[in-house]
Amino acid sequence: MHESTFAYLTPSAGQIETMAKVRGDAATFARTLEALLPDGPDKTYTLRKFREVAMWANIAITRQPDGTPRA
Repeated sequence: MHESTFAYLTPSAGQIETMAKVRGDAATFARTLEALLPDGPDKTYTLRKFREVAMWANIAITRQPDGTPRA
């Protein structure tokens, strides 16, 4: 594990653009899930897990698998 794995990593300009695109597309899909899934605990779980996946996508954009910063 890289020493900065749990530290804030400032994304590069290109990474910021990629992250914005991923977040926008994720928000669109989340709205689709919100509209189409029936209310209940499974919908809540699905939306929470999807939010987690979207956050991990940001990490994948900025870090290598071992935690080192991605160029």
